[in-house]
Amino acid sequence: MQLQVARIGKPHGIRGEVTVQVLTDAPEDRFVPGTEFVVEPASAGPLTVRSARWNKDILLLGFQEVADRNRAETLRGAKLFIETEELDEDDDEGWYEHELVGLEARVGAQPVGKVTALNTMPVQDLLVVETPDGKEILIPFVEQIVPEVNIEEGYVLLTPPAGLFEINEEGGEDPETRGRDTAEDDAEPEAKA
Repeated sequence: MQLQVARIGKPHGIRGEVTVQVLTDAPEDRFVPGTEFVVEPASAGPLTVRSARWNKDILLLGFQEVADRNRAETLRGAKLFIETEELDEDDDEGWYEHELVGLEARVGAQPVGKVTALNTMPVQDLLVVETPDGKEILIPFVEQIVPEVNIEEGYVLLTPPAGLFEINEEGGEDPETRGRDTAEDDAEPEAKA
């Protein structure tokens, strides 16, 4: 089984290092020199770790196959996977991004969208849910708001507080001004008549 452990970000410096978004709880075990990763897209890999170091809170990786910044730039957005035979059976509290992507998001029995990503953040993770009209909503991945993840039946159950979908729309409009233009447009013909 393949397990995603990182997503490559932007290049760092001129020697081919890249920043990575770490998607594992054990980076010190996963990113040691000599480790080979399966890469998505496949045309970018495989990649073998040459160096791994932390710059503040950001992990920087160098790969044997990447000698300069130009090659590093071509890796932006690539996903790094490891082959793993066993997953920790006692880790019932966590899910990997590949397990969540594609699940239907429901509020009660009502579908509200599909999970498209898991953003791992320092304080809490965020589920990215795409609504049927194409908007992306960021949902805090905490038990109070996502009380159930049912991989077998293909859904996550959400209990969002009022306004969560409107507030957390990526690039969403201001809830204070929503609907004002249409209300004014509707009122104009009446005023002229």
